[in-house]
Order: sequence, then structure tokens, then C-alpha cells
Amino acid sequence: MFDVRKFIDRQRRNSGRISTNFVSIMVNTTGDESSSEAEHAKPLGRLSILSYGSGHMLNDITSACWFTYLLLFLTDIGLSPRDAAVVMLSGQTADAFTTIFAGELIDRFGHFKLWHAGGSILVAISFSSVFGGCVPCKVLRTDSSVLETVGYSTFAAIFNVGWAVTQVSHMSMVNCITLNPTSRVALASCRNAFTMIANLSLYAIALAVFSAYNTMQSISIVIQYRWIAYLSIFIGCCFVCVFLLGTKEPELKKQIQCKNLSRISWAHWFKKVLYYQVAVVYMLTRLVTNVSQETRWTSLRLKTFFTAGAILWVVSGAGIFVLPSKLHDIMYVLSIIIGVANALMTVTGISMESILVGEDLNGCAFVYGSLSFLDKLSCGLALYALESYQDAAGRTDMKLNNSMEVTHSVTRYGFGVFPAACALVSAVVTYTMDLPDTRSRPLNEPLLA
Repeated sequence: MFDVRKFIDRQRRNSGRISTNFVSIMVNTTGDESSSEAEHAKPLGRLSILSYGSGHMLNDITSACWFTYLLLFLTDIGLSPRDAAVVMLSGQTADAFTTIFAGELIDRFGHFKLWHAGGSILVAISFSSVFGGCVPCKVLRTDSSVLETVGYSTFAAIFNVGWAVTQVSHMSMVNCITLNPTSRVALASCRNAFTMIANLSLYAIALAVFSAYNTMQSISIVIQYRWIAYLSIFIGCCFVCVFLLGTKEPELKKQIQCKNLSRISWAHWFKKVLYYQVAVVYMLTRLVTNVSQETRWTSLRLKTFFTAGAILWVVSGAGIFVLPSKLHDIMYVLSIIIGVANALMTVTGISMESILVGEDLNGCAFVYGSLSFLDKLSCGLALYALESYQDAAGRTDMKLNNSMEVTHSVTRYGFGVFPAACALVSAVVTYTMDLPDTRSRPLNEPLLA
């Protein structure tokens, strides 16, 4: 016969055990989450920072080659400066729009390293095609200038699509690798240190190629540009392999996806005044330049270092604008000052992006992507305007003369006045920001010791 009292007592005892087990599970889960957050809040080690920093080397060295030699290459093969500017603008426009979509997809699906690897492969293949000649012209066996412009523009767009995917995935990893503010700045600093290494590597490659072919008159300048591009791709791919092997897929993004938290919508960022302030500063900074000391960063120090770089650029830009042609050797000094200014502004500008994102990791890729959209589109339009004006005005105003006369050419406005004005405006916007304090412990070990 069924005993009701015994059944009720049994259920009460089981309920008590279930409640106890539930509380135990909740405590253990909370403890695991706390320990995980504490683990990710620890400063990163030197090897982790170095392996991350190497991940943008392919982008940086091809970008340096792109902005240094592409217009020269295109004009040397017969394109007009305006058509060459069209090729450049097509690439920058494709880059700008890709950053938006790449940021959205990475926020949605994650897998930073997979996106990075795919973008790097696209960069390597398409960049070699840009300097490899007009593919449609070879297929159709015609030398039409229109077809050349379309052909080079197509591969330039493909190259910049891969470049944008690699850039957004790499930059947005910073907030998902660590919660430590100082380590985040160290990651950005190391990334920019490798940018400087990439630039120097490109010029070393160019010097070696030009020196090797200097005595061979039969070798055209086009072949030299192609060797520079191919060697740049090879070196960049080696560093991409170091990054993929030495950097783990960020755990913070996986944890958020496992919690099934809702993604942060685009409107969330558009409601923040800080988003627009950082956007203006980042865009103007990237217009100025395309490693600062390791230090403990606060909002005041970020503003101070950025402003110092901006002031150096204003001084350098003014010097470029008023420097007499006879005193052109002073440009070596101004170049050093510009290098310091670029390092200060770039590192602190990217660090402001990291502060803007904070712990809103579900929308971090959109922030980096949308700000890069402004960067790429504005740079493309600025370069197109300068190159088009230079095409109309001719290149005679760029020639130096041995006198104290100052000729205010397109070059002086483009390399002096415009970057200096951007630096000045960005410094003013920086001081209107209400940045949260990011005090933290320094790294366990020095970055480059």
C-alpha cells in the first residue's frame, strides 16, 4: 500500500539535497568565473606580446610598399597620375567598406585567427597581382589605358579587402586577449613597433633591389618594383606564421559566446559621445601617419602624450611649409621629429579605441572596423585630391632650386600644412574627452629586455 507520508518526507529530503547541490554548483561557477577574470586581468608576458605584434607585419610591409611605390609604379608603366589616383582610391574605398562588414561578421562569429589567416592569404595573392601586371590586358591582349585602370583597380580592391579583414581581426583581438589596461597598451605599442620594423624592412629591401640591378641597364624599373613587392610578401608571410603559431585564440570572446549574451548593437556605440570623439581623433591621426615608451597609462597621460605628438607634427608641418629649398638638408631633422610624433599619436590613438571598447567585447570588432572605415575613406579621398591636383598643375613646382626662395607647391601643402592641421584638430578633440582612468600594474617583465 502506498504511504503518502513517507513519499512526502522523501521528496523533502531530496529537495534539500537538490537545493544544496544547486547552491554548490552556483558557488563553484561563480568562483570559476572570478578566477578566470583574475587570470585574464594579469599582465601579459613578453613572448605573448611579441607574437601578437608580429601578426600585422604582412599588412604593414605591403601597406608601406602600397603608399610608397604604387603611384610611382603605375605612372612608370604609362598610367596618368589621375588614373593612378583612381586605382589608389578604389583600393581605399574597398578597404573602408570592408572594415564595416568584417567587424560585424567577426563580432557575430568570432574566430579571430581564422579571419586573420584568410585575410593574409588574400593579401599575399592579390598584392603580387597588383605589381604583376594588368591581368585583363594580358587576357584580352590589349594595352587600353581604360582597361589597365580597371584591371589594376580590381586587384587593388581585392588586396584592400584582405588587408581590412586582417587589420580588423588583429586589432579587435586586443580587448579579448586580456583585461589588463597596461597590457592592452603594450600590445598596441608592440604592434606599432613592428609597423616601424616593416617600414624599415621595406626600404632595406628597396635598397638591396635597386643596388643589385643598378649595373644592369636592361632591367626595367617595373621589374625592380615587382621584386620589392614579392620579397615584402615573403617576409610578411613569415611573420604571419609566427603570429598564428605563437598566439592563442582569445578566450574572453569564447566565454562571452558560451554565456549566450546578446550582441551589442551598432546603436549602442552611436549613442556615446566618446565614440565620435575617438573617431575624429583616430581618423585625423591616421591621416597624419600611416613606439612610444612603455609606461603606466592614465587618461591624463594618454592625452599628454598624444598632444605632445600633435605639437611635434604642427612644428614639423610648419617647418616643411616655410623651409627654403636651399636648406633642404634640414628635412632629415624634421623627418626624425615626424617619426617621434607619429609613434606618439598612433600608439595613444589606438589605445583610446581600446578604452572606448572597455569590456563591451561583443561589439569590439565593429568599433575598430567603423573607425577604420573613416580612416581608409578619408585617406583615399585626400590622396586622390592631392594626386589629381598635382596632375593638373604639373610637376614643375616640385623641383628644388638652389636659392632661399620658398615655393608653396602641392607637396608642401600635402606633406606640411594638411597633416599639421589634422594633428592640431585631433589634439583639441582629445582634451574634450572624458576618458575613464585605466590605472593598472606594470608588466611582469620588460617588453624588449
